[in-house]
Amino acid sequence: MSTARTQLPEGRYGRSSDARADHKLKIAGAVLGTLLLLLVGYFAYHYVGQNKISGEVITFEPHKSSVSVHLEVRKDAGASGYCTVRSQAADGSEVGRADFRFDGSATRIDKVVTLRTTAPGTTAELLGCHAD
Repeated sequence: MSTARTQLPEGRYGRSSDARADHKLKIAGAVLGTLLLLLVGYFAYHYVGQNKISGEVITFEPHKSSVSVHLEVRKDAGASGYCTVRSQAADGSEVGRADFRFDGSATRIDKVVTLRTTAPGTTAELLGCHAD
């Protein structure tokens, strides 16, 4: 008579014999995921939290060779910087772009600026504001 085998073949059923390697991979994945979240948080803070000047276009009025743009700029009291405005023609081509400086101790500035264009502009778009 032969004896029946009571153990299962190794590696065929259940967990792998290399459970320590799986545990190390989970730890490495958690560490890398945490580092990625910290990196995204760092860049978000510096992009949003450190921006000392911001603005928006309130209204604009196109003319034959220029566009009058009413800008509202908000900034820190001692900050200085510039805002970039552009205008496009009806076909979408850019016909004007300029930087406008904002200095002084005021924290809110309403100003109408004139953007000269090479052709009649149909839009006025604020591309962004940057602190010095």
